[in-house]
Amino acid sequence: MINIFKKFYLVSLDPKPKSLIKKKNVVDEFEKISLKNKINIEGDYSLILNLGKLNKDKIFYIIRRTPGAGMFSNILYVLNHIKIAKKYNFIPIVDMKNFVSIYNDDCISLKEKNSWNYFFKNISKYELEEVYNSHKVIISSNNFYNFFNYHLEDKSFKKLFDENIFFKDYLKRYVESFKNKYFNDNRILGIHFRGTSYKTSAGHPLIPTKDQMFNLTNKILKEDNLDKIFLVTEEESHLKFFIQKFNKRLFYLKSSFRSNKNNAFSIYPRNKHRYKMGGEIIAETILLSKCDSFLFIDTNVSSAVIRINSNKDQKRYKIDNGLNSKNKIIALFKWYIKNYLPTFLGGFKKEPKLILLKNQ
Repeated sequence: MINIFKKFYLVSLDPKPKSLIKKKNVVDEFEKISLKNKINIEGDYSLILNLGKLNKDKIFYIIRRTPGAGMFSNILYVLNHIKIAKKYNFIPIVDMKNFVSIYNDDCISLKEKNSWNYFFKNISKYELEEVYNSHKVIISSNNFYNFFNYHLEDKSFKKLFDENIFFKDYLKRYVESFKNKYFNDNRILGIHFRGTSYKTSAGHPLIPTKDQMFNLTNKILKEDNLDKIFLVTEEESHLKFFIQKFNKRLFYLKSSFRSNKNNAFSIYPRNKHRYKMGGEIIAETILLSKCDSFLFIDTNVSSAVIRINSNKDQKRYKIDNGLNSKNKIIALFKWYIKNYLPTFLGGFKKEPKLILLKNQ
């Protein structure tokens, strides 16, 4: 590694960069920070910079992901890069201020500009301003490498997660308040019912139909002797269906944004919308991890529920409805065709396969 650091290049970095978010209600374009004299090197690193005179005995590793993806995809990405930093004794820090994510919000009342710090405590004791004035700084690539771990629930990530992912106190207080109000002494079935874009996502698990989910929910409520249902879904029609079918047995985060379209990040229907979406999905995920039983398909959220593991006795039911096509064109239609066809012609079964996962 010594040879890599023989030469560093001065980079012009505006100490007061222009807003990375256009002055609209929607963050629809991302303006990256101006970096000159880029050095592309092989391996885990993309940029090596000499920015200032501070901390000459340290090497900082800026983790960037712009525009990024969903909340727990971003966490998974950050953990993989922390792993790289630890391997080479670098000091990691997440920069979602200069390299904005889809959760960056243009609301002037938000004093924090690094969207990572909306929801999480710093992964090191250093602030971005000091880091960018330090002598040796590496800025990560913006790639999700093939050698990265793609599964947050993987045992190898437990220690890394526990030592680096600390939710802000306001989120923990909100979760505890919600739990005390709605969980009480009830036995709860937590359900993550994906919709919208997941119906057409190539290579991803095929989501259950409403009828399938109704049958599975009734079955598990009875078999596990459960009282209430905590539902997490981003699709408005899914929520309305559950309200119709389960009424008073159902509760959910009323504030969470829901739509029948894949437009959560392309519209701005409320103040602090992106900030709120990030906090809401974190709160919902922690609450799902506290339920007595959990019904889901494979997603980054279900992976995070298993990783957080707040209820050591939780029974977990993974729905196996098969996979969507890896062909992006076919994937646009496969779920809808199977939903329309009868079972004997290749349509969905009345009840998909359920896999009971062992809680470790």
